[in-house]
Amino acid sequence: MEGFLKEHGPFLIQPDGVTLKYNEYAWNKIANILYVESPAGVGFSYSDDKKYATNDTEVAHNNYLALKDFLRLFPEYSKNDLFLTGESYGGVYIPTLAEWVMQDPSLNLKGIAVGNGLSSYEINDNSLVYFAYYHGLLGTELWKDLQAYCCSEGKCNFHDNSNLNCTLKMGEMIQIVEESGLNIYNLYAPCDGGVPGSMRYEGDYLITHDLGNSFIRMPLRFSWRQNLFRMPVARKKVRMDPPCTNSTAPSMYLNSPEVRKALHISPEAPEWQVCSFEVNRGYKRLYMQMNEVYLKLLGATKYRILVYNGDVDMACNFLGDEWFVDSLCQKVQVARRPWLYTENGENQIGGFVKEFTNIAFLTVKVGLRALGARDGAVGGCAGYQGCSQGWVMSAAPHSHCQPPSLSYRELATWCPQTGRLLPSPCSAASLRTSLTKSCRGSARRSSCSHHPMRPHHRHLAQPGLAAARLHHGPVMPAAFYPGWTG
Repeated sequence: MEGFLKEHGPFLIQPDGVTLKYNEYAWNKIANILYVESPAGVGFSYSDDKKYATNDTEVAHNNYLALKDFLRLFPEYSKNDLFLTGESYGGVYIPTLAEWVMQDPSLNLKGIAVGNGLSSYEINDNSLVYFAYYHGLLGTELWKDLQAYCCSEGKCNFHDNSNLNCTLKMGEMIQIVEESGLNIYNLYAPCDGGVPGSMRYEGDYLITHDLGNSFIRMPLRFSWRQNLFRMPVARKKVRMDPPCTNSTAPSMYLNSPEVRKALHISPEAPEWQVCSFEVNRGYKRLYMQMNEVYLKLLGATKYRILVYNGDVDMACNFLGDEWFVDSLCQKVQVARRPWLYTENGENQIGGFVKEFTNIAFLTVKVGLRALGARDGAVGGCAGYQGCSQGWVMSAAPHSHCQPPSLSYRELATWCPQTGRLLPSPCSAASLRTSLTKSCRGSARRSSCSHHPMRPHHRHLAQPGLAAARLHHGPVMPAAFYPGWTG
């Protein structure tokens, strides 16, 4: 619900926690969107037995059951094109949910989109160290030490290196990137609330910061996680907040008695919080990398996949996701190129895009002065329905069609799995994809569950369709990462 109220919903909550403002760039203008608060225990979702320990496969199955139940209640949407989308740990949620959906012929799955997603712990960790150094966060001496202690034979392992010296130097790196007060979700944005401590007290709550998805296998990091999750919680309520974010306004709004009543929130549902400490501490991560699931989706040859990243997010950085997409070794259809938006009658670069067969990787230049170009880049422009062939990479939903002006050349992609070069010609025709005003669609957010839940056992909050403005447009469910409602 945080994404609904602060990012791309039809109305945006204002700082007073009471006022709503119309969102000119809402995603519901181009599709019917279903927001799902998952896993149970996150947001207004709850479990009948009050047991919230879960894992990737169980969550995927429960999300599938929730989607089926929604379409049972609202069958008028059952034939619509369906896109699954999410961000952050949605990099696990969405592909694994898609595995369930693709096996159900009653669901019209067309594609998935994952924004700043966690696709591989190893790649995310290794790429983040390079990102940090080349963005000026790590000094020369620390960088030299990291290379000396964590690298050998031309390969660096910052992910699960057992070398004690590497572990100690990685502790310094982690402190700078994740614990010093930098905004891990936007390097160049200020930290809401100022430089935080690791814990603080606020009323009846002990507030701790979400530890994210990085470096979970580094010994010092693992030890800190274990100690945090063993804390006795009976003496104090514990709240887990993402660092450098301010969830006060949506929390005030959603927890007001009037809003809960208007949304028909069950009395059994918990107080709304942006994160759930209880869900997070009991969550078991089963997927360390998503290659197999992506290759299964790509092997069907009928689904479109978009992996997109803001270029200054450090929680799940663009470099790691680009490396991940490259590691899938799909045929390159269009070489990496800039995509454009129009501001004051002038073309500006909004980011970069690289297109493969049925999958594309796109970056969004965070800090775009044109709000519509930034916030509409994915919602309005990763078009599916009514668009020309290929992925559509232009900016705001109503910008004019402008094929990119590029030089065309042969491109070869290195496949790390086979150690071979994969040649792929880039033709002018294949690059001529552009946005049309008839574009509608785009999207947001694990295999068979070992412990399938009865549909009535866990209640995943479904506020319903954000809007039914486009009755024949696609339906796009949304979900996020363990313990973060979004």
